[in-house]
Amino acid sequence: MTPEPHSPAGTDDPALGPPPGCPAHTPGPGGLHRLYGPDAADLGGLYERLREEHGPVAPVLLHDDVPMWVVLGHAENLHLVRTPSQFTRDSRVWTPLLEGMVEPGHPLMPHIAWQPICSHAEGAEHQRLRAAVTGAMATIDHRGIRRHIGRYTQRLVNEFCEAGRADLVTRFAEPLPMAVMCELLGMPEEYNERMVQAARDALKGSETANASHQYVLDALSRLTARRRARPEEDFASRLIAHPARLSDDEVREHLRLVLFAAYETTANLLGNALRMVLTEPGFRAQLNGGQMTVPEAVEQSLWDEPPFSTVFAYYAKQDTELGGQRIRRGDGLLFAPAPGNIDPRVRPDLTAGMQGNRSHLAFGGGPHECPGQDIGRAIADVGVDALLMRLPDVQLDCEESELAWRESIASRHLVSLPVRFEPKPQQDVTPLPGHLPVPPQPAPVPAPAVGPGVVDPRPAAVPEPSRLRGSWQRLRRWWRGH
Repeated sequence: MTPEPHSPAGTDDPALGPPPGCPAHTPGPGGLHRLYGPDAADLGGLYERLREEHGPVAPVLLHDDVPMWVVLGHAENLHLVRTPSQFTRDSRVWTPLLEGMVEPGHPLMPHIAWQPICSHAEGAEHQRLRAAVTGAMATIDHRGIRRHIGRYTQRLVNEFCEAGRADLVTRFAEPLPMAVMCELLGMPEEYNERMVQAARDALKGSETANASHQYVLDALSRLTARRRARPEEDFASRLIAHPARLSDDEVREHLRLVLFAAYETTANLLGNALRMVLTEPGFRAQLNGGQMTVPEAVEQSLWDEPPFSTVFAYYAKQDTELGGQRIRRGDGLLFAPAPGNIDPRVRPDLTAGMQGNRSHLAFGGGPHECPGQDIGRAIADVGVDALLMRLPDVQLDCEESELAWRESIASRHLVSLPVRFEPKPQQDVTPLPGHLPVPPQPAPVPAPAVGPGVVDPRPAAVPEPSRLRGSWQRLRRWWRGH
């Protein structure tokens, strides 16, 4: 029996092209929409057209016209990530890769190529690698991390608070997560503007993505070698020391996984949350009035602007069906939180608030659900709260219509967020509480000699109100990390 040729995206339906006369783009092979080039100028709009044309699962083309499916439905995305018996993260079964359609220099290769990491493994190997990551995560002092976040927030705000103007994307949302993650992993000396830009470029899938990806890997290789020789109290050391006995390559790749996932997620989350606070009157009013907390505002942002638009990728282990489409063994599928979160079947009214509802797709699900999501939430919660406390009068310094996004298949990233405020003085950023010197204590006043049954005539010492206020202020400053 002669096998059928593998059609684009695993479908043989010839009627998959755009509406006749559509001027927005030039269809690719088979009339399929491209997720790059002119088509990608408005991916959100494209996803909605695909939903109308194909339903919750649609065939598309990646760079070099490599076929792929994009999963648009909320329920279908959950089925994709929660059914490891049908779908895997191991790209070595992907038919276009096996057939040589994906060149080694493909812009998305850093995301697609198989790596010795838990998110690409299955079964016992997945459990071994995942246990090392979650075990190292479990040793993190979350109060300590929040203090680091607070301290780095204050340092960043100190750099622009006296100017009265700033771009909160380049001066705050992008550097804060990288500073915190470099500290957490154990390489604060590697934190600089080059590291921030390299991570951003590697995740964009640009022409220089592979070189930027290598720059980050080199830094993580140096960290792995240092901590193998001299362990310290950081994430890298705990990953190395875990009973799973990860090799150096496995350690480096999992450090890369944690760094990239936490950085991209949180940089986009910070920018989106701050934009919502500054541009949507209801958000600011609810925050100021106490009807909404910063964590709730962050959660709403995860619904409306998930940090990852799509995640590369899942692959069919067998012939199956998803969202009414015939999926062949070896087909690739994009997990897509952005269109999935606005599926009209779960959100018929996009203006309705989602307070108290965490069923969004921002952190994935199933066996590969993001293990570091609490760190991302903490950076956003503490960072936004501390920024608004330092700059309570901050407001947008341009028309909302002038805001622009840089969009790729993986994410939709706010380019800039210009703001203005009354200039503020810098604040001292003190060492961590554990490193503070213990102030000298006054010598106790000896009690007068009293006999049995005689009451001490001195009144009980009562702290002065000013000293109580000072203690409370010091406690607040300690908690906020500055």
